Amino acid sequence: MAIEQAIDHFLSSTCEWLRGTGPESDIVMSSRTRLARNMTGYLFSGRMDVAAQQQMIEDVAKAVASVPFLKNAYFFNYKSLKDLDRQFLLERHLISREHATEKGEKALVVTQNEVVSIMVLEEDHLRIQVFQSGLNLVEAWRLIDKIDSALESKLLYAFDPSLGYLTACPTNLGTGFRSSCMLHLVGLMMTKQVDKVLQALSKLNFAARGFFGEGTQASGNFFQFSNQLTLGQSEVDIVDGLERVMKQIIEHEKEARNYLLEKRRAKLEDQIWRAVGTLKSARLMSSAEASGLLSLMRLGIDLGMIKNLSKTNLNALFLFTQPAHLQKLSASMLKAVERDQKRAELLRTRLKDVEVA
Repeated sequence: MAIEQAIDHFLSSTCEWLRGTGPESDIVMSSRTRLARNMTGYLFSGRMDVAAQQQMIEDVAKAVASVPFLKNAYFFNYKSLKDLDRQFLLERHLISREHATEKGEKALVVTQNEVVSIMVLEEDHLRIQVFQSGLNLVEAWRLIDKIDSALESKLLYAFDPSLGYLTACPTNLGTGFRSSCMLHLVGLMMTKQVDKVLQALSKLNFAARGFFGEGTQASGNFFQFSNQLTLGQSEVDIVDGLERVMKQIIEHEKEARNYLLEKRRAKLEDQIWRAVGTLKSARLMSSAEASGLLSLMRLGIDLGMIKNLSKTNLNALFLFTQPAHLQKLSASMLKAVERDQKRAELLRTRLKDVEVA
């Protein structure tokens, strides 16, 4: 299927991690598991020549075609992708920034519901990702393990009995497994407690990143938390460890929200009402401003202050207001000021029936 048809499908459907369902979905946007895999007989991605890259893409395509869960998945060779297409896929978290920008032969596998994406020839030969809505790490692990086992029966992975799965970066040695959760910590941000949480996590060897992963800031008060160590730990240990820590952060966020309701309710309501008013009336809106105001609106939904807007539709606006999504929706390339106009227009249209309780 051509990339244009796939993007049309993505624009008209809700991806898994935006559904707003699953355990603790008022605070946890999504859970993700990721596996790094390399194949024997090939150099690492950064040292492969074009012929080897092309051969690997063919090998992976054959293996993917044999996996039942991936039967109807999209398979994109990057030769067919424009820069805007890559940015669009990056905004949907289906590829990394490195996979979007680095040169060379690359490919991408994505299931139609966007639960699974497989980057071919990223830092490692394969970066397999599974997304689930809410705090659902166990299910994300079960699914990625199933897919990985099916691929391993067709592809010869590089594995050492002492070190485990061999990876381009030593920090991924062992299981090659990372798990992460994206949390909406607006309460901790508003009560200025989030720095304490981040410092504590750093001491426990957990990484904190922004909305779009490594090297990004916490846009819209969203933070991604993930394990940093893989060697010497089983996948179950990693999942259990992250889930325990996430539950502690969730409790801190709930306490912060309760404090805001009990001690600063008038100010909280004022901020949420102002956010709704601005989003429904602005004629120009930047990405950063939209993310901040949508964050307040999401809090308003969770606290029962906003009517006629589902969390799923609100979550989708975090994506649809991003630059590539706006341009795909408009079917044209837009300058910065034109994007700000289109973003404001989109928000006014999508939020016109929203009311505050």
